[in-house]
Amino acid sequence: MQFVAGQYDVIVIGAGHAGVEAALAAARMGEKTLLATLSMDNIALMPCNPSVGGPAKGHLVREVDALGGEMGVNADRTCIQFRMLNTGKGPAVHALRAQADKKLYQFTMKETCENTENLDVKQILITDLLLEDLPADARKTQAGGEGSGDAPVFAPKKRVKGVVVETGEVYLAPAIIMATGTYLKGRIIIGEHTYSGGPNGQRPAMKFSESLAKAGIRLMRFKTGTPARVDARTLDYDKMQLQPGDEEARNFSFMSDITTREQVPCYLTYTNEATHKILRDNMDRAPMANGIIEGVGPRYCPSIETKILRFPDKDRHQLFLEPEGLHTNEVYVQGMSTSMPMDVQIAFLHTIPGLEHAHVMRAGYAIEYDCIDPTQLKPSLEFKDIRGFFSAGQANGTSGYEEAAAQGLIAGINAVEFLRGEAPVILRRSDAYIGVLIDDLVTKGTHEPYRMMTSRAEYRLLLRQDNADMRLTPIGRRVDLVTDARWDRFLQKKAAIEDALAALQGATLTPSTAQNAALEEVGIAPIHSACTAYDLLKRTEVHYEQLRTALPDLPALTQEVETQVEIQSRYEGYIKKQMEQVARMERLESKRIPENINYADVPSLRDEAREKLAAIRPASLGQASRISGVSPADVSVLAVWLEQQRRR
Repeated sequence: MQFVAGQYDVIVIGAGHAGVEAALAAARMGEKTLLATLSMDNIALMPCNPSVGGPAKGHLVREVDALGGEMGVNADRTCIQFRMLNTGKGPAVHALRAQADKKLYQFTMKETCENTENLDVKQILITDLLLEDLPADARKTQAGGEGSGDAPVFAPKKRVKGVVVETGEVYLAPAIIMATGTYLKGRIIIGEHTYSGGPNGQRPAMKFSESLAKAGIRLMRFKTGTPARVDARTLDYDKMQLQPGDEEARNFSFMSDITTREQVPCYLTYTNEATHKILRDNMDRAPMANGIIEGVGPRYCPSIETKILRFPDKDRHQLFLEPEGLHTNEVYVQGMSTSMPMDVQIAFLHTIPGLEHAHVMRAGYAIEYDCIDPTQLKPSLEFKDIRGFFSAGQANGTSGYEEAAAQGLIAGINAVEFLRGEAPVILRRSDAYIGVLIDDLVTKGTHEPYRMMTSRAEYRLLLRQDNADMRLTPIGRRVDLVTDARWDRFLQKKAAIEDALAALQGATLTPSTAQNAALEEVGIAPIHSACTAYDLLKRTEVHYEQLRTALPDLPALTQEVETQVEIQSRYEGYIKKQMEQVARMERLESKRIPENINYADVPSLRDEAREKLAAIRPASLGQASRISGVSPADVSVLAVWLEQQRRR
């Protein structure tokens, strides 16, 4: 007889970046939650790069924060360098990136989890998923929505019941979130040396994969890696280029009021032909080349040996030397992930300017791990075939802390909505980068570790990092994740933006001598016909503060409100065009597809489309249109057939 050690509403398996966001969301929404971790000392561990944000990833952090998540708040409290990237480009691709104090980030998040009401944190290794059959009368629900025809929907035959721990005890819950990261059957690889293990020397989870496979879940084998860490005292920074943080204090969270912080510099250096020769001469010893590594690695964060093979004509690759914290000498060699043998790692490091005498404190390594095929998930991140079972993070085939946190937050929200019998929160591609991320995973799947990039988002100008709160905070409020303090701040900012835009549109300027003199005095070229201050602000060289000096009746604004006002006026035409594109796509998204549809009944569909549609089971015509192998003609055929069924 199994010993039931606890009963919860939600169990989260894994306490990485996905797990902590999922658990915090569920607990803050009022559900009794268990956060299970292999090690209490590794909650929110950063086993790879000690950084947060960057292109597209910074957008995800802002969106997590806008919804009421924790990553942005924690980063602002614990990061030691902030830089705004891509400032030479338009606001759609501006991206905040921060260098974290690795241990401080980790233990501050641990403290947050331990002191959150409704949340228990336990150091346990989960080995099995407990499932039970659904009663026959629980397998039917009514499908509503346009295009569904209120047809009966047949739910999965199984639902989650709980989990079993390696020591034998059982924890029960009607909702379970898998956030196992890279720990499932983890295998560490350094040259010819391999051993079972999780990131950073942690224990792997060796048995849970078997439980997933037994439940009928399709698994994939992926690989990622990390570079060596070197001793700062053995580096010659005079041979490198200084990379300081921004002078202006910046924050991820819309709730942070930090105006000063200690900024620690990073440094830039490069590989050279001597580095590349050592790598080429030892390529036969590279695990990725000699068959030791079996998993698929990340396309957009390749190892240094992969770079040498993929870009043979490139004579150098940039490397960033990034400190791992204020109270450690460990330095991360960004751009030099490797699984080469140790003698090769040391040899090629010593060819790099500034690293000639570097001491390696931790070896670079590759890690292989099991993850799921994410097309088995609904857009809510619940498994299609197992009721109450959700998955988030690298377990879904993604790479990166930010992608994991975003999925974890949505999985946590939707696990609670599932318990409440409410509709899940599904962010559209026009709502958020989070919506793009999840839609890509569940609709297209991935054959390599997925990384979020700005180029994946069709509506980049709408999904800027600066307006994440305007887009998402009302959703966070609706699901009880946005506090009163955050909501009040949001409403004040929203009102300030609206008031400023109204004041600009109501301020009429005439080409009088006095008016032009006032404009010229603040550096604005004279006008030759009547216009509003709003029209004038559309000029790229004009800024709100200049206008306010010339027109004192305009309201004083905070920097973040001023940024919003300038972008909304300057890019008004482009924003309007993207909104029209969204409206056209929404017409397809609103056409719902019944879950129980038999695609064999739809005439004139091509065989490939029929197969892909049956496998993915899209929720709408919009989602169907994004499935690889489904053509516009197939979507049209399906739309006509659905309309015929609705009329019947």
